[in-house]
Amino acid sequence: MKLHIPPALRNKRYFYLWLGLIISISGSQMQWAALHWHIRTLTDEPDPFALGGIGLARILPVVIFSFLGGPVADTFNRRRVLFITQSAMALVALALAILTFTGHITIWHIYLLTAIQASAQAFDGPARQAMIPSIVPARDLPNAFSMSSIAQNTGAIIGPALAGIVIATLGQEYTYFFNAISFLAVITALVLMGAVHQDTSNAPGIKFSAALDGFRFIFSKKIILSTMLVDFVATFFASAKTMMPIVARDILHVNEIGYGWLLSAESVGSVIAGVVISQIHTLRKQGRVFISAVTVFGLATILFGFAHKLGAGIILLSLPGFTVTLAFVVAFLAMVLSGAADAVSTIIRNTIRQLSTPDHIRGRMVSVNQIFFQGGPQLGEVESGIVASLLGVPFAIVSGGIGCIVGTALIVLKWPDLRHYNGDEHFSVTTAGPSASLETG
Repeated sequence: MKLHIPPALRNKRYFYLWLGLIISISGSQMQWAALHWHIRTLTDEPDPFALGGIGLARILPVVIFSFLGGPVADTFNRRRVLFITQSAMALVALALAILTFTGHITIWHIYLLTAIQASAQAFDGPARQAMIPSIVPARDLPNAFSMSSIAQNTGAIIGPALAGIVIATLGQEYTYFFNAISFLAVITALVLMGAVHQDTSNAPGIKFSAALDGFRFIFSKKIILSTMLVDFVATFFASAKTMMPIVARDILHVNEIGYGWLLSAESVGSVIAGVVISQIHTLRKQGRVFISAVTVFGLATILFGFAHKLGAGIILLSLPGFTVTLAFVVAFLAMVLSGAADAVSTIIRNTIRQLSTPDHIRGRMVSVNQIFFQGGPQLGEVESGIVASLLGVPFAIVSGGIGCIVGTALIVLKWPDLRHYNGDEHFSVTTAGPSASLETG
């Protein structure tokens, strides 16, 4: 298959944003990996509930502020909103660096600052996602979401891998400091991007009734609702990465570098899948592909939970810092497979949502969806922590994979039209601003 420049990257404004996101996401993923490892080092014994608590710190602000994030994105200039949210998240990262460097950091500081950052993300997500269809022509929107997935997952490969190296060589605080700097990449992209067209003719204002419009719209669109529910169920049960510090340190017996590799594995698969999809001009039978991808995601999670049993005690290679066992390789490959499956389902889900939503309500639709796609994994972290505390980490992971598959099957039985979704049903929706198609590189 001959490679070509993805159409979305020929748009200058999207290209700037895409590059900025790769750098910023790398920093954010470095911080995410460091936070979980930091909590494990602050506890004397493995404490799954302490790790699960960070999910609760993230989800509460998302649930509370996402109701406002949508109306804000549909009422105010989305580009200006992003300037504010990106700056706020940079300050949170800097605060984590200073507290860690001075030796004053506690688990409760981590929870509090995580909650503040999640509050900023509740406004950042709707504004950023709702802005993309205004800078990319409708015909290139699926490709744009494929490239966004590549940016997300490239950052998620680089970030955790660097986190392990930085923690082992420079210290925990530098992961937070580097993340604070990385936000400058998106801020610079927003400056270079210039003004972005936005339909404000039906601006809702900051009202509770405006937020409810997002719910009404989604519940009127069964194809959007069903994919959101599948995403929530899958990520709620199959939150394997939540327990990664304990899996790496206490089950597979690897150090910070091995931990970083395991965290990066899922995103390796996601990037591979994203690149493949970016080269496909038209993806057909999207409903069946979506369902299959979520099923594979659940199966890969089950494999990850059994990895320590499948390769216990078999040494394949000795590297500086840690020994590579068959169990580690099986766990790594299981996460690669789960990442590839997750990327496919994410690209299809994002495309369905955006092509089915008019611009004037897009921010509110994204804010409601944000509750689903962030609520699933964050509440899943709490659920995994509780189950792991009672029945062990491997049981929590394996049972989560089974729950993902069963939950998806029940949703498909409830909304069978999802199986028959092809992908060309919604091209009548106008998504790009009037000048978007002229912005080519």
